[in-house]
Amino acid sequence: MLIGVARTSTIEQVAGLDAQVKQLKEYGCEKIFKEQVSSVGEREQLNVALGSLRSGDKIVVTKLDRLARSVRHLGEIIDTVNQADASLVILDMGGTSIDTSNATGKLILNVMSSVSQFEREMMLERQREGIAKAKAEGKYKGRKPTARNKTDMVMMAIKEGFKPAHIMRELNISKTSYYRIVKEANL
Repeated sequence: MLIGVARTSTIEQVAGLDAQVKQLKEYGCEKIFKEQVSSVGEREQLNVALGSLRSGDKIVVTKLDRLARSVRHLGEIIDTVNQADASLVILDMGGTSIDTSNATGKLILNVMSSVSQFEREMMLERQREGIAKAKAEGKYKGRKPTARNKTDMVMMAIKEGFKPAHIMRELNISKTSYYRIVKEANL
C-alpha cells in the first residue's frame, strides 16, 4: 500500500498542504495523513502513518523537509520503516524521486539528507552572524515582547492595587498569561 504524509508548518499554509495532497494522490497513495505542525512539534499523524506500516508498504512524501527535521530524525524514521519491512519514497529530491526499496535509493537518500542538514546548519550560522552584525550596528531590535517579558510590569501593577482585568487590558496579555505570571511569582 502507498501511504502518503503531507505536512505544512502552520495552519495558514493551506495551499501548500493541498498541493502536497494532490501530488500524493497523483502518485497513487491510497491513504494520506495530513498535519499542519512545525517539524519540531509533536508529529501525531506521522506517528500514526508509521505505526500503520506493514510489510511491502511504502510511505510517500513530496519532499524531504516535509518528513524529517534532521539527519538523526530521518534515521529514526528510516529505522521504523525498515523494521516494518516497508520503504520510503520521496517524490522531489532535486528533480528526481528516491525510493529506498533498492540499494541505490538508500545511498542517495543518505547523501542527500546529509547535504540538507549541512544547508540548514549553514543557514542558521548565517542568521546568527547577521543578528550579531545588526546588534553591533545598533539595528537589532530582538523579539517582540511576550507576556513573560512583562512580568515586572505585572508585579508592579499588582502592588499598586490595579485589578487583574485592568492589568491584562493595559499590558495586552491574556488571562492565562496573567495567572501564570502570578503563580510563578507565588502571589
